[in-house]
Amino acid sequence: MRQEMEDAISVKPRLFQVSSQMLVNDHVNENGKQSLAHFFAVYDGHGGLQVANYCQERLHSKLIEEIETAQSTSAETNGRGDWQDQWKKAFINCFQKMDDDVGGIGASNRGNNSGGSESNIKTVAPETAGSTAVVAILSQTHIIVANCGDSRTVLYRGKEAMPLSSDHKPNREDEWARIEAAGGRVIHWKGYRVLGVLAMSRSIGDRYLKPWVIPEPEVNIVRREKNDECLILASDGLWDVMTNEEACEVANKRILLWHKKFGDNGPTGRSEGADPAAQSAAEYLTKLAIHRGSQDNISVIVIDLKAQRKIKRKP
Repeated sequence: MRQEMEDAISVKPRLFQVSSQMLVNDHVNENGKQSLAHFFAVYDGHGGLQVANYCQERLHSKLIEEIETAQSTSAETNGRGDWQDQWKKAFINCFQKMDDDVGGIGASNRGNNSGGSESNIKTVAPETAGSTAVVAILSQTHIIVANCGDSRTVLYRGKEAMPLSSDHKPNREDEWARIEAAGGRVIHWKGYRVLGVLAMSRSIGDRYLKPWVIPEPEVNIVRREKNDECLILASDGLWDVMTNEEACEVANKRILLWHKKFGDNGPTGRSEGADPAAQSAAEYLTKLAIHRGSQDNISVIVIDLKAQRKIKRKP
């Protein structure tokens, strides 16, 4: 992983146990089984550090609360209902509550319930501060990605780069239509921007641009396969100067190079699950993007999806 300036990243290995009912529709033989899930996220802040830092500190905890609620609901209904919809609802509720907290809405409700006044409400960030949020949950069987904004997750499967998120840009046809339907405008000023200001159409925060900029994430779920090589989460500072295919190829090559160089005897550096080979790949991608003249913050997480790598070495 590599973090820059207003960005924040979050890596939480073995964050929580997810029940089988959140990973399959047919769980006749799956009830009671649990799978460890790992959490990864990139938050690209703008207008200040506050929202990105708040997400880094709290979003994973908020998500666990929503997942636990979904799992208890699933248990009560004996697993009836679509498990993918449960993930989508959990993420949508999580991101909305984070947005409410940032805007002081959660504090407002608590204050009103306790007789507090509006003047006592503390907001986390200025109304012009916001952040993207791209989150990947990794279980033994699935990759679940939620994205809000223009950070991106890409999976390298075999020799194919598969984007697992779609950038929320104001000139995306459906986003443009949504913004105009809400009474807003997309204006071209050094690129397409909401009201000529913000270069993304979804984010957490940015109170001054509501209701046109929304915190609702899009959620994508894929089953893991044996030929999955690596997963990249990065802010747009990387994708501005590099294609999905190139980033995946470079990352995978750096992981292989690290293993060829150090093998099983190299420096492990595995503090809290850190993978030195993937770390090397993330740092290399960041340096390459800077070398190519990227003008934006660059934060990169690379995840090696191979449990073991068989490296052929010269004797």
